[in-house]
Amino acid sequence: SDLQKQEERGELLQPLIFVLLVLCSILLYFKVSLMDPGFVKPEEEEGEDKGQGVVVPQIPGDIKLRRCGYCLVKQPMRAKHCQLCQHCVRRYDHHCPWLENCVGERNHPLFIVYLSVQLVVLLWGGHVAWSGLYFEQSREWLQHNIFLLVSFLLIFIFTIVVLLLLVSHLYLISCNTTTWEFMSHHRISYLRHSELENPFDQGIILNLWRFFC
Repeated sequence: SDLQKQEERGELLQPLIFVLLVLCSILLYFKVSLMDPGFVKPEEEEGEDKGQGVVVPQIPGDIKLRRCGYCLVKQPMRAKHCQLCQHCVRRYDHHCPWLENCVGERNHPLFIVYLSVQLVVLLWGGHVAWSGLYFEQSREWLQHNIFLLVSFLLIFIFTIVVLLLLVSHLYLISCNTTTWEFMSHHRISYLRHSELENPFDQGIILNLWRFFC
C-alpha cells in the first residue's frame, strides 16, 4: 500500500518525530505547571534546626535569615514569598502567568527543558508553514493561503519570544543568579550588603553543572 511505501522510504519518520515532540512539550508543560516548585513548608524548619534540613548557601556577612510576614516560615537563602501562590519558594525565579505556577528550585531545570523542546517544535512548524507557501500577487492566492500566512506569522512571533526567554534564562543560570535577584538586586539584603556583586557565582561550568545535575 501507499502507507507501506512511504514507511519504506522513511517519509513517515519526520511527522512521527514532530508529533512526539509536540506531545513531549505538552507533557512538560503540565509537569512544570503542576509540580511543587520548591515551596518552603513549616515542617522543614524543624528539620533544619536539627541539622536535617535542606542545605542553604552561605549567608554573606552578618545577615540573618528572616521570617516571612505572610506565611510565617523562616525563609531560606534565595527564597521569596509569592503572593499569587501564597507560599515562599526556594530559589525563587519568577511566577509564570502561562504556567500559573512559580518557577523555583525544583522545576526550574524542567522549565528550561520545556522551553528548549518548545523552541524546536516552533522552528519545525515554522519551516513546514514556510515550505507550504508559494507567492503570487493575486487575490485568489491570498484567499487560499491566508491560513498558512497567519500561522507562519504567529509561529514567528512565538519563536522570538521563546528564544529570547530561553537565552536570558541560560545566561542567568550561567551566572548562578535568578530573574528575581537580577531585577531586584538593590532591594535584596544578602546581595545589597555583599562585598561581591554575585556571591553565588562559581564559574560558568560549575554553575551549569550544579543547576542541571
